[in-house]
Amino acid sequence: MIRRKPSLPMRLFSGGFVTLSMFVALYPFVWAVVTSIKNRIDWFTFSYIPFVQFSPTLEYWIGEFGSEVRGPRLIRAMTNSLTLALGAALLALVLGVPAGYALARFRYRRWKNKDITMWFLSQRFLPPVATIFPILLMFRFVGLFDTPWALAITNGTATLPFVVLILRDVFRDLPVELEEAALVDGASFFGAFWRVALPLARPAVIAAGIICFAFAWNEFLFGLILTARNGTPMTVIISESEETTGVLFARLATRTLTAMIPPLIVAVLAQRYIVRGLTFGAVKG
Repeated sequence: MIRRKPSLPMRLFSGGFVTLSMFVALYPFVWAVVTSIKNRIDWFTFSYIPFVQFSPTLEYWIGEFGSEVRGPRLIRAMTNSLTLALGAALLALVLGVPAGYALARFRYRRWKNKDITMWFLSQRFLPPVATIFPILLMFRFVGLFDTPWALAITNGTATLPFVVLILRDVFRDLPVELEEAALVDGASFFGAFWRVALPLARPAVIAAGIICFAFAWNEFLFGLILTARNGTPMTVIISESEETTGVLFARLATRTLTAMIPPLIVAVLAQRYIVRGLTFGAVKG
């Protein structure tokens, strides 16, 4: 099959569309970078050349990380966010991978597979505000209130349906003959899952874990209600960039850029796993 070369108007349209899309996607990031090095008076000063006609300053970067009060609190919030995001992703994978495999390989009678899948899916339809106060009382009772572990458990439970649904389809696309051959060789059902199916589905498992990490890292409501001081995550710290005189946009931008660093590192390191995992089974030969 011979592919025709796109015409000049089509190439111009495609290039313009891609450029516009990149501008829309990168504008918040550029705004945050530039605002974080602006003086307060420059936030609202009109300029003919935006983001250029001002005197750069590192006042707010130094104020955030050099302050004896805000510096340690910011570091503790970053540590809390990493703990809750990694813990939520690990919990969702530990529970969701076997559940997805079971839904793909076994057929249940009393509670059918379709009903179980719909139950997992319904957990994403449930508004978090409907469950936040019972969860709050439960964690206060067991002594986990104001800890990142409470947020890890809550977010792990909230992101569990993603893992189950993604891995169910992935395991369903794997050739069942490979596991049957392992069973013939004497492996148990768990052995066939652990030694055959799980290694083949590793890219999808990593992709699902990254999705859970991203959702847990960006979660705000649970962090606001289930923490008070010691377990506060970065999302809550960012929302506190306000004083009686109004929003401190440079402080908001500085904290936002700081919170973006870990997800960007994870995305860059695991980029190939994300692409392979999310497109697993999309092309069949």
